[in-house]
Amino acid sequence: MLSPSGSQAKAPAPHLWINLPIEFLHSWQVWGSAMRCTLGLAVAASLTGAVFDWNLPNGFPRPAIPADNPMSAVKVQLGRYLFYDGRMSVNGKESCGTCHRQELAFTDGHGRAQGTTGQLHPRGSMSLVNVAYVPFLTWANPTITSLEAQALIPMLGEEPIELGLKGHEASFLEAVRRDRIYQERFPKAFPGAADPYTLSNVIKAIAAFERSIVSMRSPYDRYRWGADSSAISDAAKRGELLFFSSERAGCFQCHAGWNFSGAIQFEGSPVARVAFFNTGVSTYDTPNRGLFELTRVTEDIGKFRAPSLRNIAVTAPYMHDGSLGTLEEVIQHYAAGGKLDHPNKSHILRRLNLTDSDKRDLIEFLKSLTDEEMLHDSRWSNPWLHAEFHVIPE
Repeated sequence: MLSPSGSQAKAPAPHLWINLPIEFLHSWQVWGSAMRCTLGLAVAASLTGAVFDWNLPNGFPRPAIPADNPMSAVKVQLGRYLFYDGRMSVNGKESCGTCHRQELAFTDGHGRAQGTTGQLHPRGSMSLVNVAYVPFLTWANPTITSLEAQALIPMLGEEPIELGLKGHEASFLEAVRRDRIYQERFPKAFPGAADPYTLSNVIKAIAAFERSIVSMRSPYDRYRWGADSSAISDAAKRGELLFFSSERAGCFQCHAGWNFSGAIQFEGSPVARVAFFNTGVSTYDTPNRGLFELTRVTEDIGKFRAPSLRNIAVTAPYMHDGSLGTLEEVIQHYAAGGKLDHPNKSHILRRLNLTDSDKRDLIEFLKSLTDEEMLHDSRWSNPWLHAEFHVIPE
């Protein structure tokens, strides 16, 4: 059986398998066929010059890529420049990278994001790490399933305003067209295009860069998939048992799988099932009523997507509204069964009989999910810090 870190790497211990949800168990069953499919596609891609080196640990599946936006190294590099380009914002100072900082696992350290005009948003910026595996994006909109579609929201959205590019698209594209760095990269990223400098291609390049951001090298990965028993502390090992125990903590019920995010989607995988949860966090006033904002179904009030717990130690504050400032507060919130007795609160939530030592062990386990290598990897850093805008004089 394949694991996420090698064909013969050890699987979760038997006592963990018992409590894992069916979606997680099924994902293990399909990894073998997915990896065989991956190998075949890699051979075909090599014949067309479209190979992209994901640099994944052995056994982890490759993300599913849309047919109209294949990956290439030059496109990812182009997307990296665009991701950090402040000229995309209406004030010329902020970029995608403003709300998605690498050292914070591509979050921004704020409970609620702030747009380029100073407008405060109702929810926080979600992490972009492993976003290529997420089958549905944003906190509470299952209709947004592609990064290309999602990128339009911060760029052109007006309620709330994020980058505020709407109405300024032409001037931004003109700046891109005149920049020598982009003149070198756009035609290579989109060969054969009569005019490669289009908003559609900007979006595709940014999406390609975001898909390249992967995190699978935490101490826990080395322990669980790499069979390195010394990679995490004894406290973290005890915390793992609590995390996967239905009787004690049951955290895995919402944060399942190797990405600790519930359902994932990858090359060759079945269609993932959408799941949203009401975790008893806030009063759910407008506009923070979660899935209800889309469905208008009363039972959906307060339901949000469970984010990945990878790198959770560096992404405070927590929850969709940033209302919990520390991991200690998060653990206490769930130990108490949630703050509110909202009628939609998930049936999974209940008071937990956790000692102070148990809570500390859970936090140590969560800290073991931090991938320090990813937080500082130059592949995803800001390229403009070491380059100047190369604009052709008029």
